[in-house]
Amino acid sequence: MQLNVEVRSSSSSTHMTTTGTVYNHCGNSDGNSVLNIQVAARLRAWRGSWPRKENARAGYIWASFLICSEMAICFRFFILFPLMPLLVSGVLLPSPRNITILSTNMKHFLVWSPVIVPGEAVKYSVEFQGEYERDYANDSWIPIGECTGISVTQCDITEDISATVPYNLRVRAALGSQASHWATLNGFFNRVTTSLIPPMVTVTADGYHLLVELEHLGRAFEFWIFYWRKGQEHKIYHKVLKDSGTTVHLDTMEGGAEYCVKAQSYVEAINRSSNFSQVQCVRAEDGKTILVTFAPLFFFVFVVTVLALPWVAWKTCWICQYSCFPNESLPDTLKLTESPARILNYRGEEMEKCDEFVQVLPPEELLLRFWIHETL
Repeated sequence: MQLNVEVRSSSSSTHMTTTGTVYNHCGNSDGNSVLNIQVAARLRAWRGSWPRKENARAGYIWASFLICSEMAICFRFFILFPLMPLLVSGVLLPSPRNITILSTNMKHFLVWSPVIVPGEAVKYSVEFQGEYERDYANDSWIPIGECTGISVTQCDITEDISATVPYNLRVRAALGSQASHWATLNGFFNRVTTSLIPPMVTVTADGYHLLVELEHLGRAFEFWIFYWRKGQEHKIYHKVLKDSGTTVHLDTMEGGAEYCVKAQSYVEAINRSSNFSQVQCVRAEDGKTILVTFAPLFFFVFVVTVLALPWVAWKTCWICQYSCFPNESLPDTLKLTESPARILNYRGEEMEKCDEFVQVLPPEELLLRFWIHETL
């Protein structure tokens, strides 16, 4: 920057003119863009009160003011020029904030504060980075398909956090062609830090049977169940279950005795267990109580059996008789239309008539007749 200031002063004149030329290289370093500033300032002369050198000082002060103004313009130019592409493309959408992870019983959720744009629906995308991507895959990131272009401010990352290693996560907001910068989780997340809460247990007594039902928490969990007879806490029984959500028979109780149960969950992948659930106790039914309860039912069954037994016996005999000796009617050709005596007399007469026509032939005549019959 070069400044030439020329001060002309005359004792006979009542005014002073100051001319300044400033060469500014803000836009180009080769000096092609030269800003010429012609400053003409008319200052009121101070007759007889100010010497000539004071007028020259005022000119220099005015020229310095112009230089400072030009420097401020250059400063704004250099600051805003690199940001012009960003302002034009609109990528300065605010990034999501307050990114945290809520992890309970091996269920992991990434949550964040929403980006507010009045009248618009902002979409979000989530990516994660494991130990392999960080150390062996050039620090790459893997997008979560279920959490790409979503409108809610949370993402279920349980299936993606599949190893007990530190994970990094980040989320970005998008609105049309605009997108924010990636906002990264503060620190790493390891599923070993998940919060394990005691399982929900339902204990029931079915007669003398001690039954328990546990809530379903997933395949990674197994349950340690401890039960004992009340008053005999020194003798505690232990059972391990890998399946949950179904009713399991623990033991057969003594009549009238009270049994207590508690349980805790265990995850082998992280080698951690939860606290124990609240102790629940149930009492087995007494033998006399069961007899009184089921006595009416037993009596009803006995009466029905006594009344139904004769009918069942008769029905059984009838079925056997029909199967072994069926009662079938004779065909019409075998039925007798006359009395048996007349039939026998008629048959005797016919037989006598047949005897009269019986004739014994010699063998030669019999063969001759047979040959004639065959020839004809």
